[in-house]
Amino acid sequence: MGFGLFVPEFRSEFAMTTSAGGFVSSLGFLGFFFGLIIAQALLTRRGPAAPVLSGLIAAMVGMTIISLAESISVLASGVFLAASSAGFAWTPFNDAVHRKVLDVDRPTALSQISTGTSVGIAGAGLAALAMTLTGLSWRVCWAFFAIASAVALIANWLVLREIEKDREVSPERGWRNLFQIKAVPLFVMAFVYGTISAIYIAFAGDHMLESGGVPILPVAATPAMIFLVYGFFGLTGLLTGRVEAAIGLPWLLRCLMLAAALSVALPVTLPGIWAGFITSAGLQGLYVMMTSAVLAFWSERLFPLLPSLGFTAALLAAAAGSVLGPAVAGMTADAFGPEAMFLGAAALPVAVMLLLRHRHVQKRSTDAYGA
Repeated sequence: MGFGLFVPEFRSEFAMTTSAGGFVSSLGFLGFFFGLIIAQALLTRRGPAAPVLSGLIAAMVGMTIISLAESISVLASGVFLAASSAGFAWTPFNDAVHRKVLDVDRPTALSQISTGTSVGIAGAGLAALAMTLTGLSWRVCWAFFAIASAVALIANWLVLREIEKDREVSPERGWRNLFQIKAVPLFVMAFVYGTISAIYIAFAGDHMLESGGVPILPVAATPAMIFLVYGFFGLTGLLTGRVEAAIGLPWLLRCLMLAAALSVALPVTLPGIWAGFITSAGLQGLYVMMTSAVLAFWSERLFPLLPSLGFTAALLAAAAGSVLGPAVAGMTADAFGPEAMFLGAAALPVAVMLLLRHRHVQKRSTDAYGA
């Protein structure tokens, strides 16, 4: 996410085109994709500490490389490595929640874990705002991010080193049991989630900046303010479990698809005004954090004995969308303009929202392996 926040600086520093920025962003999500696969193998063989700590090491090294980069190729390698950290670190916590938290409390616990990202996004936004207002180098900001990763590495090592691996489920048997018709809606939602969130992260801030920002706010501070609003509204992810209990999962998914469509359409339909600016960033934060929580507890319900593996599969679908989305969007923007790119992206969640039916969303699998 930090790559999208600093795209204007990277564009200036490395003479990076829109399509090149899209490909670097896609490369980062490819790192996320591979991180998910490696994390599952580490989790099975070593327990949750190994993948989480590996991810934090990748984050620390990748962010250090970014802070020192002198070319697009070096920048891209740092983005790839840093972005892989989320793939390493995210799904092992689903395994821990499944083993340590009562069934009734799991949606809330998983929502809290996923929504923690909002605090990091807001912190990155504050760092970028400080850069804009004080003239601080973007390299200093990325060095600070690397130091934060080191602190998180120490904290997680202290907490996770005593947790053993789960010996109950054969991973080979588990992968085979994930390929079921009733899991298709989960994977479709995950793919759309990855596509839309990656496009927004990669291009929204830069587009709003190039459009002149909004009144009063310094133009250079536009991306930072977007991420601050994004992070603040993302805290609504803490309410995901309660909202789902109140209106049901099908209606929650429809509302989230509508939020996704509006958030990517508003930068080109209501440019240059605070209402469009705040609503776009706020809806994107709400969409990303609530959807990440939904994917966590929905996959856990479908595959109750395969909590981390089911979530890994959902995030692999999201990662596939994240890899394809920015690359295609960048080429579309260069060929047809940003308006076509943003409105085309908005059409994807609208189509899913219209096609979704209640029968597509099942509350729980019928047996232990979701067969």
